[in-house]
Amino acid sequence: MVLSQQTYERLALEDPDGQWELHGGRPQEKPAMTWEHNETMVLLGHFLMQQLDRDVFRVRINAGRVRRSSLNVYIPDVMVIPTAYGEGLRNRPDTLEVFDGPLPLVVEVWSPSTGGYDVDAKLPEYQRRGDAEIWRIHPYDRTLTAWRRQPDGTYEETIFRDGIVHPTALPHVAIDLDALFD
Repeated sequence: MVLSQQTYERLALEDPDGQWELHGGRPQEKPAMTWEHNETMVLLGHFLMQQLDRDVFRVRINAGRVRRSSLNVYIPDVMVIPTAYGEGLRNRPDTLEVFDGPLPLVVEVWSPSTGGYDVDAKLPEYQRRGDAEIWRIHPYDRTLTAWRRQPDGTYEETIFRDGIVHPTALPHVAIDLDALFD
């Protein structure tokens, strides 16, 4: 069954613990995750929050949603949002937190249950949205794959195994992979 945007938002608001996404118009619930997945996601979010100016950016960890179309709405594991994007959402308890504009950083952490789905379904949609940088972190292989948007709209892929990674749209942020994977 294909859901309308309004029906999807009602489902998500009425079942906030459900972690509902929408793929191809069909609701999909995010499954429970492993220790390594959750630890990586929370630690990365913490590192980002420590380094970003809250007047300019906000960080969401497995919360909030991104939308490319009325058929595709996802909950990234971690995302950095320009604070201005939230202005129209404040003090509106009947409104789902969904962002349409491109984001500086969107992150998915690999897990056995969603690894293929993240790469095959979600990452191409993030690229179509025009997000500046997309990361897939693999906590077991200890790798970070970054897709960075180029001036012509294509994405360049780079794999990092250690050291410091600087997100291109967040120039003063430095993520220490050794600390993240420790």
